[in-house]
Order: sequence, then C-alpha cells, then structure tokens
Amino acid sequence: MYHDPVLLNESIEGLNIKEGGIYVDTTYGGGGHSNEILKRLGKGSLIAFDQDKDALANKPDDNRLVLINQNFRYMRNFLKLYKAVPVDGILADLGVSSHQFDEAERGFSIRFDAELDLRMNRNKGFTAKDIVNDYSVHQLKEIFQNYGELKNAWRISQMIETARKEKEISTTNQLKEILAKAAKAGQENKFFARVFQALRIEVNDELGSLKDMLIQASGVLAKGGRLVVISYHSLEDRLVKNFMKSGNFEGKIEKDFYGNPQVDFRMITRKPLVPDDDEILRNNRARSAKLRIAEKI
Repeated sequence: MYHDPVLLNESIEGLNIKEGGIYVDTTYGGGGHSNEILKRLGKGSLIAFDQDKDALANKPDDNRLVLINQNFRYMRNFLKLYKAVPVDGILADLGVSSHQFDEAERGFSIRFDAELDLRMNRNKGFTAKDIVNDYSVHQLKEIFQNYGELKNAWRISQMIETARKEKEISTTNQLKEILAKAAKAGQENKFFARVFQALRIEVNDELGSLKDMLIQASGVLAKGGRLVVISYHSLEDRLVKNFMKSGNFEGKIEKDFYGNPQVDFRMITRKPLVPDDDEILRNNRARSAKLRIAEKI
C-alpha cells in the first residue's frame, strides 16, 4: 500500500462535503483521502496537489479530479488558473507517506542505509547531504534546536563539524554512527527520528510551505467552507492551532475599535482529534497525528 490514510473518516466528515462542491486535497499521496472525497462529491470537482512525482501514478481515471505535481504553497495560483475560487473545503495531511518512508533510497527512514536525500520533490537539487556538509555549526544548531527540538543541538552540530573535516558525510548510516553517542540509551530511535525530522523540514521548507498554504486558505475558502489539517508534530500543530484561532501564527487575536475579535475562522474542534487505539494498532505511523477543523466565517 502506498499510504494508509490517517483519521480518514474524521477528516472527511470534518470537510462537511456538499455534493457538487469544489474541494482541495493539498497532499494527495496515495489518494486515500481524495478517493473518499470523490465518493461523496457527485458532480463537483477536486483539485489535488503533490510535489512528489511518484504520487502521480495513483491518479484514478476520474475527470472530476485534477492532480497537480506542485508544492501546495502554490495553491492559490493554481486555483485561480483553473477558475476554482472560492472552494468549499481544503484538506491537508502533513505526514510523510508510507511510500516515502519505505523507499530506502529516499533517505526518509532511519531503518535503511541510503544517501542523505530527504527531498519531497526530487527535481529540487538541495538535499540533506548539502546541509550536513555545508551549513555552519551555528546554522546546524538552529535547525536541530528549532526543528528537532533537541536539547543537545549544539553538541550534535559540533560532532557533525568534527566528522566532516575528516570525510564527507553522505549516507544515513554515516550520520547515525557520528551521532550515536549523543543519543540516550534506550531512546535511540526517538533521537534519530528528531534528527531526521529537523533535516527534512529544512530541506523541504515544510513550515514555510505550511504558513503559505494556511494564509492562502483564508482567501480562497467560501464562507462556511472547511479547513481540515492533520499534523504530526508540535511545530506544525502549533502553527495550525494559532492560525485557525487568530488568523496569525502567534495566536494573538486582534480586535477592532469596539473590541470585536477580527478572525477568519470558527473553530470546529476545540481540542484536536486523535486516532483511537484500533487505528494506531493498524497503522503505527498514525500515533502522533492530530486533526484540527475550522470553518470560514
């Protein structure tokens, strides 16, 4: 299976799909969420995005679906191109697909030895190998501290700097061997998951793309349209929560002269929805997922 869609029923119900509406799936992947949308769409239309060209092979023969091989940060431009503004709902599943984790040569998984790649879009030249070999020790420290939330970010960065003076760091196993002594005993997998998360976020500018998409969502959604986002770590979830609540990424609600809050969305989920035990047992990669839903006012 290319990817087992996470929180499938909850996210599709959250979209509150109207037959004949226009919907967006910003992260097509294996098409699991999109296929469920199409089942309920009637004569409507679905515009989907995925920057990974591998996802294009999953497109069904359905003329209601337009699948665009681009980063979702360009959503507004393509929606205007296809004369699809306003839309009735936007869905974003921000996780890395099972396919990407399981394709060893992509470098997403700590289970395999592979080139330090981590690109969602393999047409992009910049890779994780460039980061670990070319970034300054101070830049590395910022990445591991801010994107991996690693308390020993400075030590990690110094270990990389020392190792790369001897030999270029090219593979996942090389990096793991270099940093092995920085991981707490019994927590090695968690440690390396955060190291690789930090590199992946930097390679793909994931948080910048997410911010761009959220800002655009506010402008392209019709009144009553739904924004549904599944995130997988606190950095993403914090941005999504703050934006849905306040319209900015700091979470500060602005008020007009009369004290009325100036917000674009009404929160449908006060607390995020999470997978139940059955789903986690079926798909362990769902364990950290959080689903938030908001409606355009």
